[in-house]
Amino acid sequence: MTTTGASGLRRFVGQSAAVGATPAARAEPERCEMCHDVLDDRHGHVVEIEQRSIVCACRACYLLFISDGAAGGRYRSVPERVRHDPARPLADADWGELQIPVTMAFFFRNSALGRVVAGYPSPGGMTECELDLAAWDRLAAAYPLLGAMTPDVEAIFVNRGAESSTPPGGEVFLLPIDQCYALVGQLRMLWQGFDGGAEARAAIAAFLDGLRRRAVALAPEER
Repeated sequence: MTTTGASGLRRFVGQSAAVGATPAARAEPERCEMCHDVLDDRHGHVVEIEQRSIVCACRACYLLFISDGAAGGRYRSVPERVRHDPARPLADADWGELQIPVTMAFFFRNSALGRVVAGYPSPGGMTECELDLAAWDRLAAAYPLLGAMTPDVEAIFVNRGAESSTPPGGEVFLLPIDQCYALVGQLRMLWQGFDGGAEARAAIAAFLDGLRRRAVALAPEER
């Protein structure tokens, strides 16, 4: 397993709070990283495919890269949908087949690498782990939610934790990839001790609560 840095994480964990930042720097408005217009409170994110980086974009720039093949496929806007499939929970045996060494992980298809990447939050950032790609393909064929994610910009997030709020058998969400990296960055800042500490656990609980509130059941046309 290797721990990788994720460029773009600082944008989701509070760039203005960086150590050593001056008051003037903290007061600077956040700008679109494509056209440099000042961003409003609600802006989108765009993935730079080859670099696996995420940039903040104004609405106009965000809309430029919604379609497949925009900018020669170099950029892709991150969708906002959050989906789940309560009718098809992930069976214990199927989760075990993936041999993921943690109870919380996310998966996304990286088109530059040509494969699905598995990772999970850790004190050092995002830790990538080896994934049995044949097993993933079998599960993606059996579970419509897993096969519905858009490459590079959406992820499958699996929570198999033992917390009281976790449904029996765990839970699976399709979500925007930037939310996974946001969680990674937040936990890297908050992590203390062996198990992460109270603040990290609270951040995970808030993240999961947000997904549960936003998640919409997978529609028939998405299957």
